[in-house]
Amino acid sequence: MKTSIKFTALLLLAGASVFAAIPAKAAIPPKLDAVTFSSLPALNGLAIKAEKVTGKAVIIISDQDGNVIRKDVLSNKKGMEKDYILTKLDEGDYTIEVVSKGKSVKQDIHVYTDGNEKYFFIKG
Repeated sequence: MKTSIKFTALLLLAGASVFAAIPAKAAIPPKLDAVTFSSLPALNGLAIKAEKVTGKAVIIISDQDGNVIRKDVLSNKKGMEKDYILTKLDEGDYTIEVVSKGKSVKQDIHVYTDGNEKYFFIKG
């Protein structure tokens, strides 16, 4: 009986030391710049947010011919989020580009009229 108790205690200690010897590694997500496009349903527009961006980001809206319609510079001091009401644009295709540190994210959108209302959708 004493040997079985000693043997069980020895197995418990050996098992605990194996698990204690291997430190757990924390999963750290990579720090990547992220750009999110989300809708503003009440205003029929689009919110653009540049997350984890240091410095500044430039948002460029251009028409299908490449003409720049609007260009905004966002900095960390002012916040890295900007809202746009896209239904004020004429019907057609547009490109929204967010540039930061030489990296670029583009989204194509289409503005159209249905009845008396203007709408847009993101192509993709």
